[in-house]
Amino acid sequence: MPHPTRRALLAVTAVAVAAATGAVAPAHATDARTEERLRRIVGRMSLEEKVGQLFVSRVYGHSATAPDPADADANLREFGVRTAAELVERYRLGGVIYFAWAHNTRSPHQIAELSNGIQAAALAARTPVPVLISTDQEHGIVCRVGEPATLLPGAMALGAGGSPADTRKAARIAGAELAALGIRQNYAPVADVNVDPANPVIGVRSLGSDPDAVSRLVTAQIRGYQGAGVAATAKHFPGHGDTAVDSHYGLPVITHTREQWSELDAPPFRAAIAAGIDAIMTAHLVVPALDPSEDPATLSRPILTGVLREQLGYDGVVVTDALDMQGVRTKYGDDRVPVLALRAGVDQLLNPPKLDVAWNAVLTAVRDGELTEERIEESVLRILRLKARRGLFAEPCTTREAVAATVGTARHLAEADRIAERTTTLLVNEDGFLPLSPAAHGKVLVVGADPASPSGTTGPPTATLGAALRELGFAPTVLSTGISPTAARIDEAVAAAAGQDVVVVGTYNVSATSPQRTLVARLVATGVPVVTVALRNPYDVARLPGPRAALAAYSWTDVELRAAVRVLAGRAAPRGRLPVPVRSAEDPAVTLYPVGYGLSYA
Repeated sequence: MPHPTRRALLAVTAVAVAAATGAVAPAHATDARTEERLRRIVGRMSLEEKVGQLFVSRVYGHSATAPDPADADANLREFGVRTAAELVERYRLGGVIYFAWAHNTRSPHQIAELSNGIQAAALAARTPVPVLISTDQEHGIVCRVGEPATLLPGAMALGAGGSPADTRKAARIAGAELAALGIRQNYAPVADVNVDPANPVIGVRSLGSDPDAVSRLVTAQIRGYQGAGVAATAKHFPGHGDTAVDSHYGLPVITHTREQWSELDAPPFRAAIAAGIDAIMTAHLVVPALDPSEDPATLSRPILTGVLREQLGYDGVVVTDALDMQGVRTKYGDDRVPVLALRAGVDQLLNPPKLDVAWNAVLTAVRDGELTEERIEESVLRILRLKARRGLFAEPCTTREAVAATVGTARHLAEADRIAERTTTLLVNEDGFLPLSPAAHGKVLVVGADPASPSGTTGPPTATLGAALRELGFAPTVLSTGISPTAARIDEAVAAAAGQDVVVVGTYNVSATSPQRTLVARLVATGVPVVTVALRNPYDVARLPGPRAALAAYSWTDVELRAAVRVLAGRAAPRGRLPVPVRSAEDPAVTLYPVGYGLSYA
């Protein structure tokens, strides 16, 4: 089927869709007239169209109609179609999720054109309904859209800043830029309370370990995102902050009692519901205290309907975490998972590993009577209400002008720098060694880990640190030593330290056996003052021997590393305070640095 031109698309939008829905403007709730119009849309849908609205799928390529040949081949292999437009048409998709690895997010104008092309396909359907385009733009260590879009501090950095105003402003900037790209649902904020320092999947993606503080900042993020016209999504219900297993690769078990869950995990989700959150994402984990069947929460009716819907009173959209993750696939097959999720109380089915299997499984379940069509319509209505609240029926497309006026503007970039400055946390400063000055500490050796950029567009960290120091008048020498430095590389770093005034070491998730510990110890032994900057988890300081100063940056994106350098050089005061406790590596019962700890310059 040929797709409409831009002018024809706008005509479809303005006439057909607006006439069907009354061009609903964003609002916190649908009024009676809007509700009636949405119900009429559902009434015109075939069963296949209704089922399609429940699915949010990945798709390969930078263009909705003309992807690169390799991406077209990937689509053909996985979906039986070549393009995003064909995928939307075949499965009547209600949602599409963007990933950098799927080549969806190359540049701002390209993303906007992809979004418009997807909407064109949806609005050309028998029942025109705009697609809810989504992504994971948490910022910090999870970021699908990179530079030149504005990159902002991640959750734990914002937790260290402790400012609801800054947190709301960051979300407002992020939301405005996503909306300009045609992305109208963000899988953020993370509402998990991170209480396990060894948590392999959440960590610095969490705002902190104090439920009340996390609740305040989750509320601020929701108001920022939704105020910018983007649906916020609190995740991962009922709480993923105390896990030792990554649900991408296994099925975690949360051993909290119901009382512990209510006191620790539930408050941010209660706050999110009170703030009018558009969507809540499920977790692929087992909570025996909430469901003794030990089904993952994504498939648990006692958790999603009993606790989330009935106990907490939530009636918005429930979206699964990605259904290609191992945590939800360990107990049931890919054909049963989407059906069981809908029976549990889910509305949106995110990224099933085999879309055709999942889509046909839901159709079969309805035709066989396992699911009623009324149950499907209940979820479709929730999804349409969300689309109406976020203005998609009124304005599903974006423009080049909106991209140019909003994405990566000088004002947004400057605001990101200002917010980041208030997050860097100073944990150690022996004898007032910091701040550094070019006159006294001009020659700086920068070494350390260089993990790949979360967005694929910044870094590497050692180069970013070096460049920021150079801009402030220092003479840095940069030597990347890696996350697991070899003995030869450590020797090279020690040799390079000779004649330097100070060594800055970027550390990354230092473990008990990490050779990063050896690197720092050998550098300290040279007598040259050593300053460490934790590029991710703030817990590194508990395993590092003898630095003169230690900072926590909470992420290795450029915005946070530049802020850390300004703090090192005294161009900004260290204002961040730990949002999680740092415990002794030898005795976890001993807290070295409590929540709220952070040094200042005299």
